[in-house]
Amino acid sequence: MVTVPELSPETSRLLVSAALSLAAILLFLTFLPSAPRGGHPPAKKMAQTPPGHGHTENLGAGKAIAVLTSGGDAQGMNAAVRAVVRVGIYTGAKVYFVHEGYQGLVDGGDNIKEATWESVSMMLQLGGTVIGSARCQDFRTREGRLKAARNLVKRGITNLCVIGGDGSLTGADTFRAEWSSLLAELVKVGGITAEEAKKSSYLNIVGMVGSIDNDFCGTDMTIGTDSALHRIMEIVDAITTTAQSHQRTFVLEVMGRHCGYLALITALACGADWVFIPESPPEDDWEDHLCRRLTETRVGGSRLNIIIVAEGAIDKHGKAITSDDIKNLVVKRLGYDTRVTILGHVQRGGTPSAFDRILGSRMGVEAVMALLEGTPDTPACVVSLSGNQAVRLPLMECVQVTKDVTTAMNEGRFDEALKLRGRSFQNNWNVYKLLAHIRPPSTKSGYTLAVLNVGAPAAGMNAAVRSTVRIGLIHGHRMLAVHDGFEGLAYGKLEEISWERVGSWTGLGGSKLGTKRTLPKKYFEEISATISNFGIHGLIIIGGFEAFTGSLELMEGRAKYEELCIPLCIIPATVSNNVPGSDFSIGADTALNTITTTCDRIKQSAAGTKRRVFIIETMGGFCGYLATMAGLAAGADAAYIYEEHFNIHDLQVNVEHLTEKMKTTVKRGLVLRNERCNENYTTDFIYNLYSEEGKGIFDCRKNVLGHMQQGGTPTPFDRNFGTKMGAKAVAWITGKIKECSRHGRIFANTADSACLLGMRKRSLVFQPITDLKEQTDFEHRIPKEQWWLKLRPILKILAKYNIELDTSEKAHLEHVTHKRISLESNI
Repeated sequence: MVTVPELSPETSRLLVSAALSLAAILLFLTFLPSAPRGGHPPAKKMAQTPPGHGHTENLGAGKAIAVLTSGGDAQGMNAAVRAVVRVGIYTGAKVYFVHEGYQGLVDGGDNIKEATWESVSMMLQLGGTVIGSARCQDFRTREGRLKAARNLVKRGITNLCVIGGDGSLTGADTFRAEWSSLLAELVKVGGITAEEAKKSSYLNIVGMVGSIDNDFCGTDMTIGTDSALHRIMEIVDAITTTAQSHQRTFVLEVMGRHCGYLALITALACGADWVFIPESPPEDDWEDHLCRRLTETRVGGSRLNIIIVAEGAIDKHGKAITSDDIKNLVVKRLGYDTRVTILGHVQRGGTPSAFDRILGSRMGVEAVMALLEGTPDTPACVVSLSGNQAVRLPLMECVQVTKDVTTAMNEGRFDEALKLRGRSFQNNWNVYKLLAHIRPPSTKSGYTLAVLNVGAPAAGMNAAVRSTVRIGLIHGHRMLAVHDGFEGLAYGKLEEISWERVGSWTGLGGSKLGTKRTLPKKYFEEISATISNFGIHGLIIIGGFEAFTGSLELMEGRAKYEELCIPLCIIPATVSNNVPGSDFSIGADTALNTITTTCDRIKQSAAGTKRRVFIIETMGGFCGYLATMAGLAAGADAAYIYEEHFNIHDLQVNVEHLTEKMKTTVKRGLVLRNERCNENYTTDFIYNLYSEEGKGIFDCRKNVLGHMQQGGTPTPFDRNFGTKMGAKAVAWITGKIKECSRHGRIFANTADSACLLGMRKRSLVFQPITDLKEQTDFEHRIPKEQWWLKLRPILKILAKYNIELDTSEKAHLEHVTHKRISLESNI
């Protein structure tokens, strides 16, 4: 296995995600939930739960946790609050809301209220923060912190979960450092008794970063960032249509006073002509360069120009570069019809994306665990995302590095600022510069690459093709587009594709090249002839399980057909996310958001009608990824999948669970079913069973989502993921062609000359597809091991089932300065 530096799930993200090592975060939960407090009793047990490693019913007994949101709001904060409350209650702890952030902590009274299971119902899909946030000057003073300490001690609260930015988390750390002296002073003035002080002798602090700017060092994605990108891309897509109509130039200003992340990812995701970010100011002659770029784009046939600018953009000398400056420059120099759009707080608004809901939920669960495991010697930590893994990091180390970035920028050390932002940020910047600032060379490499789509359409495929074509042209290659998959390759449906042709493909859903599920085995002779006739030296295959199995067939054909002995690279792209060798596939995030949005509307209907349960069927073949992740993102009561066996008893248990739920204030239910989870327990069967068993208690409705899950505009994650995967694939295949070149001919017959590019935890890796055969269940078209199955218990805990957890692994505290560095290779 050849390891290539990570791809952030901003990526995630994914982050899933919308994206944590969603595998790891489950593994490090170190508790077995007890019976929940308050609300309806849990069902006995849900199907096939993993074995636990020790009973911890009393892990939270006698303890109290307070959760607050502070600073600017961010979509996904409510998901984090909901998870903290429900997991806290589940472990036997009391959980308190602190309304209005630190101000509520200082003012006390009704601002600090005990939370119940039902009090966080219907929060998951809400933007902002339901418990409120406020800037608080009082907490900055010792007098204010004395009041806050007294309010906590009087309620027996010694665990504080803070969701906010670096300022909010710094305030929490100061509070913890002063805790002993604050208690001593309160005892002295009679604010609390000595006995109360003894019971509350130390304060545990755990932070979660909620910030749309993604400006906190130590984590690849902060809560709210992915949702903000969704809002931005919705507007960019809308503006693009009007800009094309009138041949306009649009300058879009996005948030990011000290961090250019939103601007950078937006530029990657929409194929912007230029982006201004504070971490990497343009050269002094940027005005000439910008105008030359816009002119080239128009001459190439484009009817619009998009320029993205972060609100904190500056030049090399620290002078601000404003959107109006850029507009005036374009109008004066080029005479283009130019408009400025400042997005402002719309970026904070709206419904959180699926990625942010899952991220907030995962972080909330891990934050509770970190609090309940805390000791007086445990440093205040922040729950973070590194690549596709969750980690706990010392809070103040992260804060310090975040401040170091600002200091470096203020002192003009921009290269250092970029490094401090982290490898994910650097990787994004490097890919953007390649796609936007470098044009195809006049000298050609002499190599020809062909790119094709295989399987079913998936949103983000076109972004991957665009990146593949343009990076290929930058390398000097001749690029061929293959229409209709392997069948098109057999019948010679190829055309040379240009830089301009793929210019607007990033935001288009489906597949512009066309896809087919046809496998290549019966076409070996024709495909060999096509490869020979067109002089193809390498294949980049973008697709799902058929792309994987078809590539294995091509490798088998090498023994008989010498023309098939060329390097090939697979980029996984399928809504099912069932390709072995990768945690994520292009298109899965878009499908997940489509399902989640639909579930939101259905839940709203169910809540309005009262006593109604909806059965929703999702796509995925035998792979339960969409059902599980959508269940987590939408707050489902159950998600039936093939990978987790269930029987009639389990269905009955779920009915009993929903029957008890209808006795509470939450009179609605949502059940997801993967389309091939069981050939006998069909959607109709489950619907009929629930309808019969729920008579007089609740009624049922069913909804088969169908192919709408494959359609739609790709999400920012899928656009960015596809763009970076395409760039990586071309870099790898270029090197492999040179490696396999002998006297002007290409002969690639080794296992490592046919690889799948996949995301594994913190890294992108190229894996020989023959090595992945043993990891694959070919009958059911799924990997034998799937990381997201570790998330199943959290889905059930948050739905209030009494289950056991596998706690054989857990997250350990890492240090920001000691984290493994994996620098980006040159593309």
